[in-house]
Order: sequence, then C-alpha cells, then structure tokens
Amino acid sequence: MELIRLTARLVLFTGFMGLTATLAGTLLLVETLFRCQIDRAPFARICFNGASRCLGFRMSTQGTFSNRPVLYVSNHISWSDIPVLGGQVPLRFLSKAEVGRWPVIGWLATQAGTLFIQRGSGKAGQARDEIARTLLNGQSVLVFPEGTTTAGVTVLPFHSRLLHAAADAGVDIQPLSIGYLRNGHPDHLAPFIGDDEFQHHLMRMLRQPAVEVGVIAHPVVTIDDSTDLTDVTRDLRQTVHDGLRQIQAGRLSDQASDGPTAVAGPEL
Repeated sequence: MELIRLTARLVLFTGFMGLTATLAGTLLLVETLFRCQIDRAPFARICFNGASRCLGFRMSTQGTFSNRPVLYVSNHISWSDIPVLGGQVPLRFLSKAEVGRWPVIGWLATQAGTLFIQRGSGKAGQARDEIARTLLNGQSVLVFPEGTTTAGVTVLPFHSRLLHAAADAGVDIQPLSIGYLRNGHPDHLAPFIGDDEFQHHLMRMLRQPAVEVGVIAHPVVTIDDSTDLTDVTRDLRQTVHDGLRQIQAGRLSDQASDGPTAVAGPEL
C-alpha cells in the first residue's frame, strides 16, 4: 500500500510541477514582452495549494485572514509550513537562504518572491527594511519568529527584531498557529529538524497516510512606534502557543472551513 501511495503522489507531484513550470514560464514571457511586473502572490497561492494537495494534507482552518497587508507571524514545524500557509492567502515569506536551494519547495518559494536571508550573517536589519518595503508596497509577509523549526509540540520564544518591520510600515500583525496531527496526536513525521535531508523527509511523508493539518488565523494586533514590542512579542508567542494546543486537542476537525482557505487533500 505504501508503494502504491508513494507512486500515486509522485505522479501527481510530477504533473503538478510541470503545470507550475508552465505557469512560471508564461508569467516571465508576459513580463518580458510587455515590460511589466506581475504580482506573483495570487499565482503562488494556487501553486502552494496544489503542492498541499499532492502531499495529501487534510486541512482544517479557523479564523479569518486579514484583507489588508499585514505581517503574519507563525510557529514553524517543517518546510511544509510554506505550501500550507502559502495556500491560505497571498503573501511573501521570509526564509533562510537554504530553502531556495531545496528541490520543488525551494523553486516554488523563489517563484513566490520569498525574501531569503542568510542565517548568522548579521543582516537582520536589512531583512527588516526589506520586509517593511514589501508591506508598504501592499503585500503581506510571513515570518517565523522562533528562528528555527521545532518538533511541533510547543512554541519556542519569539525573536522581536523583525517584528519592528510592522511598525515601520504602519501595518498590523496577525499571529497564525499551525499543527500536524496523525491518529489524533502530534505527528512525528512532519517536523523537519536536526540534520534531516529534504528529499528523505519528503519521501517519508509521501509514503504515509494523509496527515491532518490545522491552521488558526488569530485576531490582528495593532502596533505603532510607541508600542513596547517586548510585551507584544511575548503575547504573540502565547497566542500562537494556545492555538497550537487547540489544534493538538483536535478542536478544529469539526470546524473545517468550506471557504477559500480550506484545502481538501486527496485520500491516498
């Protein structure tokens, strides 16, 4: 059964990547011919949705995503957070530079206009400025303030430096919680931690039955230049942590959204 499931999902993934490459090529051709810049965020959302379907994710969502540009902050469990959250709403990611070199997801992230940053390079200030510019241009950005992936059972303390970009751009912050469940318990396969390699991790996930993924969009938080971001950062982390606990308790499975943020994965 695992071999059949893996084969079917690989076929889906291959076909999906072919369609995505065609779309990316078409957008590039249009930009070249008409000398214009196309906003790739809506197209990236479609592609991320397709990636989630190929991975066989069964999605449950709760809450409402902002209809205005915001700085999204989320806990971080796996590389798969990118297609899951990118498929919910048009946005751009801030991600470590290594992600851009990963097969499939790295290419998708690059096409989506992801803002890549070198870890330990001392360029957090530059990243903050770039996030603020992106927000001022009317595009939402998502950051992972934990700074690393986790086992998905708790939320690490948030770093506040990049959150200043929201105040710089005069936009709100919206916290998100994401969690993965298998058989009613936190999934041990989804976390991408340690020295794991992307290709091996992807194959393990494709072999197994569909994992349940819960996403909560919490109410937005308004800040300005006078806001104490130390307190706000701590409160944001607590909000995201409480949301993860709600997902782990299975309280989203009966509240799955049937709106545009819901993603129904194939039962493979």
